[in-house]
Amino acid sequence: MIDKSWTLFLDRDGVINPEKDNDYILHVGEFSFYDGVLQAMPVFSRLFGTIVLVTNQKGIGKGRMTEADLAGIHSYMVTEIVNNGGRLDKIYFAPDLDADAFNRKPNPGMAHQAKADFPQIDFTRSVMVGNKLTDMQFGRNAGIAHTVFLATTNPETPFPHPLVDERFNSLAAYATHLEALTKA
Repeated sequence: MIDKSWTLFLDRDGVINPEKDNDYILHVGEFSFYDGVLQAMPVFSRLFGTIVLVTNQKGIGKGRMTEADLAGIHSYMVTEIVNNGGRLDKIYFAPDLDADAFNRKPNPGMAHQAKADFPQIDFTRSVMVGNKLTDMQFGRNAGIAHTVFLATTNPETPFPHPLVDERFNSLAAYATHLEALTKA
């Protein structure tokens, strides 16, 4: 049962907001929330002690956007989440182009950064939510106890799958599921 000793790791693109086809969300004007996300975040805030976002942002490494552009997107995103009763405790991003870079998912670097900032994080009491198998592999590589796959952008991904513990159609559907469990 999830309680305040648990940590929620969230991917961004394809989880919080729609992905852009074959491109990156380059500035705040291109960012929008999936339906239900702003209602889901307060549910997670009530259940989880720590909530962090872990996102690969190759657009920075490719020079398509700056860290300031990303900060603008994230500032808007966090403000909207907080204004709707939710929270994100910290955002980690990997601008790396090299797939072997320690901080780039599926490698576990961003999980280790989070653990350094929040020593109370226990990976065996954590959940990783993402829309790609690389997110699920990130969870496994970090020793995260539970992986949740969202079929928002890659619905053809088979389930059951050895990297995926649970599968939902959206972040809102996962929040509804958790809320039902806590009321049962």
